[in-house]
Amino acid sequence: MLGERLKRLRKIKGYSLSELSELAGVSKSYLSYLERNIQTNPSLQFLNKIAVTLETDLDFLLNGESEDDKPEVLVLDEEWKRLVQRAIAEGMSKEDFIHFKEYMEFQKWQGAKKSKSSKEEEEEA
Repeated sequence: MLGERLKRLRKIKGYSLSELSELAGVSKSYLSYLERNIQTNPSLQFLNKIAVTLETDLDFLLNGESEDDKPEVLVLDEEWKRLVQRAIAEGMSKEDFIHFKEYMEFQKWQGAKKSKSSKEEEEEA
């Protein structure tokens, strides 16, 4: 659904609701309603602002598919296979991997946030 795609893309980009609403110039509360599927019929103007900010297109937001994002077959090279097999052999579970991925996304977000505040401080000086 639209709300799930919005939330997933927002998190992938490392934005909070506040950050995305500010960057896109849209209402934070309306964006929240969309993500929670309380509102389900946003205007094309609203969706376009979000799509541009999230670096995607309207087709993906509305349908989950995009001409630019044609499904591609992901083939793991041998190094990836060995890394995954080793992690599993050492006791890593799917849940551990998910937590690790979320941690890495958080670290990326923290770095982007620090970088943004550093740039703002430089501009003020």
